[in-house]
Order: sequence, then structure tokens, then C-alpha cells
Amino acid sequence: MQVFKYAAFCSILSVLIGFPITTAHAACRDDRVDLRGAWGQAGFTVEVAQTHRERAKGLMGRTEMPLGQGMLFVYPFAHEPAFWMKNTLIPLDMLFLTTDGRVSFIHKSAQPGDLTPVSGGKGVRYVLELNGGLAEKIGITVGSELKSPFIKQRVALWPCEEN
Repeated sequence: MQVFKYAAFCSILSVLIGFPITTAHAACRDDRVDLRGAWGQAGFTVEVAQTHRERAKGLMGRTEMPLGQGMLFVYPFAHEPAFWMKNTLIPLDMLFLTTDGRVSFIHKSAQPGDLTPVSGGKGVRYVLELNGGLAEKIGITVGSELKSPFIKQRVALWPCEEN
């Protein structure tokens, strides 16, 4: 009965926010991430920025980003990355994640064009950018876990399933 209630909740939430919330475990893919926490679970299609050039450009110049999509920034090691919104035209939520895929800080609705540096603190290895306000709308919280093949599976809090 609990699974049915959760599936029904996800279906209703999907209609309210305009994109599907994942209720089943999907296989890990390079162009997808999944988040889970006490609030539930959601999946996103992502572009991956893992080179210096890709990370420097990020989502600059984009006039829109469909709901259910985002950008995952992958760094070669944990450190204290800082982001700004120069030449970024859409508001963004920035989820800062540790080496094991745990959300350690959420910066909500960064404003387009703002040159104020945004840092998630030390120990950040990944940053997931989503449409501004979406993290709050879904209920994503600090402590949520990310599933992605870019996280070293031996340390991942939510590892990819083996097929």
C-alpha cells in the first residue's frame, strides 16, 4: 500500500511541475542523474561539463532550459569551486555535492547576470544546476543522494545497479 501511495504522489507531482518524477530504479547513463532523499526521488537529463572549457562555459547564453534537464559539473578532485552568473540568462538552482554524491549545499535561484561568487564550501566534487526554484518545488534537501556513473562507485552513497 505504501508503494502505491508513493507512486500516486509522484504522478500528481509530475503533473504539477510538468515533468516525470522517477519511481523506478533506472540504469546509470552518462546523460542522466537521479536524486533521492526523504522528500522522494527525481531523475534529470543532464549535459555534463567535465573539461575546464565546458565548466567555464556552463549554461551561459541559454535563454531557456526545459524542466527535467540540467547540467552536471564534474571536477577531477574535491575542492571549493565558485560559480557566478555572468552571461547566464536563466535563474538556476546550484546543488553542490561531495565525492560520495551527497548534496552538501543548495544555492537557490541564482539570478541571471549576478557576478557574486557562489560557493558550496570545501569538499565539493560535483555541482548540479537545475532551473531556479525547482529544488524547493520538488523538496530537494541537503543530504539528498545523487546517482551517476561519474561518481566513483566504490564510494557512492547511491551506486549504479549492475546489469
